Amino acid sequence: MKNFIYIIIILPFTTILAEELRILSTTSTRDSGLYSYLLPIFDQKYNINSHVIATGTGHAIKNAENCNGDILITHAKKLEDEFVDNGYGKIRSNLMYNDFVLVGPSSDPIKLSTSTNLSDALSKIYQFMPFFISRGDESGTHLSELHIWDTLIKIKPNPSVNRWYLETGQGMGATLNVAVGMNAYTYTDRATWLKFKNKQNHVILFENDSLLRNQYGIVLISNEHCKDINHNGAAIFYNWITSNEGQQYISKYMLNNRSLFIPNY
Repeated sequence: MKNFIYIIIILPFTTILAEELRILSTTSTRDSGLYSYLLPIFDQKYNINSHVIATGTGHAIKNAENCNGDILITHAKKLEDEFVDNGYGKIRSNLMYNDFVLVGPSSDPIKLSTSTNLSDALSKIYQFMPFFISRGDESGTHLSELHIWDTLIKIKPNPSVNRWYLETGQGMGATLNVAVGMNAYTYTDRATWLKFKNKQNHVILFENDSLLRNQYGIVLISNEHCKDINHNGAAIFYNWITSNEGQQYISKYMLNNRSLFIPNY
């Protein structure tokens, strides 16, 4: 159940300048183009100048712990819950979701596309050892990828041991470019893949498994832990993006007549 944050706005009699809102975010939502669509709508409505600081989820949460932003949007629920439980966050809500997919060359030398389930797909990668490109950056995507390896294959791939497994330490767009350049397989969120322009001969080879759900959360940072950030603007944004209006705008963000994110409310 979502929660609304009550705010008190005191307006001076002088000319009101747009306040700044810093959104600490995962790179996948930026790379998908969602913020370029959403934020101008929000900024105009509330006279706020918002901008995104995009890093992997792990780094975004660390930035929030260090009070280097005003609100947090990431996709690693366990880490988000820990952030709140440890006193850094005030409240967390589900925001929207999509899913992850496995992509690779259309020639598909290991026949990944014929996999009967996700376990079968990962087993083929592990058995035949084609190059597999991981973000390796402690992002939500990276953590999800490690989770399915551990859950289904009982391994944690290590580049120093598994020479077929390579890490970029970069965002999703850069990782996709490496995978395309090396004719390799990789794990990506669907929204970034659909928006990605350098697909060349790469295609989605496995999709639609319950373990591939990609849930995004929004977290208000604690005003007791971070006293000097923009809590007022953060509360306005939180209430708007989880409202019917904000959620409808999320559902209307489309590419080729397909919504890139599904709102939670």
